[in-house]
Amino acid sequence: MIRVLVADDQPMARERLVTLLSAEPGVELAGTAASGPEAIDRIRSASPDLVFLDLQMPGMDGFKVIETIGVDRMPATVFVTAYDEYAVRAFEVQALDYLLKPFGRQRFQSALERARRHLERERQGEMAGRLAELLRTGRQEPAGERLLVKSGGRVSFVEVESIDWVEAEGNYVRIHAGEHVHLMRETMSGLIDRLGAHRFFRIHRSRIVNIKRVKELLIAGGGDYQVVLVDGTKLGLSRLYRDALQEQLAGG
Repeated sequence: MIRVLVADDQPMARERLVTLLSAEPGVELAGTAASGPEAIDRIRSASPDLVFLDLQMPGMDGFKVIETIGVDRMPATVFVTAYDEYAVRAFEVQALDYLLKPFGRQRFQSALERARRHLERERQGEMAGRLAELLRTGRQEPAGERLLVKSGGRVSFVEVESIDWVEAEGNYVRIHAGEHVHLMRETMSGLIDRLGAHRFFRIHRSRIVNIKRVKELLIAGGGDYQVVLVDGTKLGLSRLYRDALQEQLAGG
């Protein structure tokens, strides 16, 4: 979901952008602003992902808005203006696009799609960075903990740090630890509680991985990921749990 702020001093221009945005999937209106100072207040209070920003507004123009917020802290920005002479300066302040009034729906959608791709790349990079930090801190956990596995009339002790990944199988979980596989009667949620959510995280409804065993993330087409373990095993990271993982990392 992309949260979008519309800042334009002309009511008809604001309404048109709001109407165009309302027809697009995955877009939430974060608010509107009719002046430069109001745009600054909305950006600070609503924290939008994307701003459609008019250049000429009362009180403060679009460039001054960016200067006040700060280029590094400014949300992704698409300038909307009737003047073409500011295009070069707009890209100098890292604007994603420059919509010249009047523009059609197709040109608007092109700008929005560019913003979507930019935001997705940013989120992927942020997630990779947070995962790297989680991997770093996860590898500092003390060793020596063991998991008691009762299965088939046998009782086995499995070193927690030796577990690579786990998959759910009905009322059981299948534990992959190097060359050994153990079948244990346990729910996935229960096992995560026992193993520690700070060391094992879900990558799928029925699959968790040991943070210490993650080598890298591969970004596939359409924003999908594959989790690559140190032994070369590749496991799919579902979009549902990718978002959940992002929230977990952000909260940590």
